[in-house]
Amino acid sequence: MTKETYKKLENYMLDCMKDSAHDKEHVYRVLYVALDIASKEKEVDYDVLVSACLLHDIARQEQNENPKLCHAEVGSEKAYKFLIENDFEKAFAEKVKHCISSHRFRKNNVPESTEAKVLFDADKIDAAGTLGIARTLVYQGAMCEPLYSLTSDGRVSDGTDEEIPSFFQEYKYKLEKIYSRFYTDRGKEIAEERRKTAESFYNNMLREVTSSYDNGIDLLGKIIGKL
Repeated sequence: MTKETYKKLENYMLDCMKDSAHDKEHVYRVLYVALDIASKEKEVDYDVLVSACLLHDIARQEQNENPKLCHAEVGSEKAYKFLIENDFEKAFAEKVKHCISSHRFRKNNVPESTEAKVLFDADKIDAAGTLGIARTLVYQGAMCEPLYSLTSDGRVSDGTDEEIPSFFQEYKYKLEKIYSRFYTDRGKEIAEERRKTAESFYNNMLREVTSSYDNGIDLLGKIIGKL
């Protein structure tokens, strides 16, 4: 890939990125981690990989504006259209499209090519560890979602089997489970290096919040009676 081609892709990406949790720095981190993972793989098409990494989140704004849309699906079509309009070969554009369409954790569109698997792993690594915690909190703050929800008796839910969006719910639904969803050995290795910090953050936060509620509810009950 030439510098000119890279800049063309990068500039298009920069024009599309509007989300603070999925910003250009997220894209660069995914790209750099993907290159690390790819260095341990065989027969990687780096032109496809770099293109897919740069363009994988270009439809985040569309999903934010309409949550019924899937940014991976919309983004893959958007990337394909951009590549074709800029004289990339159709076969190349199709490969990039597959990588982008299959990179999302919440979808069952399984990555098949090496490049797609590398992108999937690199993107999930950016949701691992304390970095993943921080990005989740930034995103949920922008969406006005709470840190946690309460059970029917007014106690703090740890997020297990919750449908109400919250940080604890997102941790249990996605952040806790991503470590079993990697396709490459290097991806698994990097993710495991980050797992303990995320687990520690969640457990400490849950303990602090639960302690406040459990003690507070009991003390309040002694003053005004059971609510």
